[in-house]
Amino acid sequence: MISEIKNRKSLFIRAFLLVLLLSSITAFAQPQQAKEQKKELKAAQNFLSEAQQSLQKDKFPAAEADYRKAIFLNPKSETAKYNLGTAYYGKEKNAEAMLRFQQAATTATDKAEKHKAFHNLGNTFMNEKKYTEAVEAYKNALRNNPNDDETRYNLALAKDMLDKNPPPPEDKDDKDKKDQDKKDQDKKDQQDKQDKKDQGDKGDQKADKDKGDDKQDKKEGDKDKDQGKPKDEEGDKPQQQQPVPGQLSPQQVKSLLEAMNNEEKKTQDKINAEKQKGAKVKSDKDW
Repeated sequence: MISEIKNRKSLFIRAFLLVLLLSSITAFAQPQQAKEQKKELKAAQNFLSEAQQSLQKDKFPAAEADYRKAIFLNPKSETAKYNLGTAYYGKEKNAEAMLRFQQAATTATDKAEKHKAFHNLGNTFMNEKKYTEAVEAYKNALRNNPNDDETRYNLALAKDMLDKNPPPPEDKDDKDKKDQDKKDQDKKDQQDKQDKKDQGDKGDQKADKDKGDDKQDKKEGDKDKDQGKPKDEEGDKPQQQQPVPGQLSPQQVKSLLEAMNNEEKKTQDKINAEKQKGAKVKSDKDW
């Protein structure tokens, strides 16, 4: 019993020491991790500064590389993405600038930063003559800063250019073609459903017809069986047999038999009468 108590006490002490060790490691790791993050943020800021200096010295490749390093070290910062987008815009690299401004607008949490990103994104769309996208970008910019006159002017210009340069006819044709294809497909699907329904109804009608034919055949078969059994108008009573030429009918046979019986009776009555008168009887002796 004492040994069991000692074992439990030892197990408890070990568990307590393990928890204490883990807590110490966590407590040590958190400041260390925070220290590393702070170091990375400082390095990202240094790369931003170096990139700006490289741009001022017209060293675009070096500036681009430093901006990329800053974005890698601090992906949550919209500043490096926005500045790199501005650098691309200055070099008329609209596709690259567009991507970075979009990233900056997505990452930014401050309305002022979002406004700048969407405003410059609209400018890149204007350079590419994508007026529909430009209108939407300027609208997003004004949602974050409704008081910016330059954005409002750019929006009006983008709308005017969109009215004068509507989407190419082929785009409209493609849309119409897609709509027509969808209608055709829906119509085909509807027709397939109707055909299946009609096929099912036709099968049911054929089955009903076959059943009706079977009933008719059975009825005609029963009729053929009854042809040798003539019936009178009253129902199941057999008809009287018709006389056949050259043969006596049952009635004629009956009348003839009655006549013969009558003749036979008359002859018998005559014989009986003669017996009663004492007629002579021939004897075997010759006297």
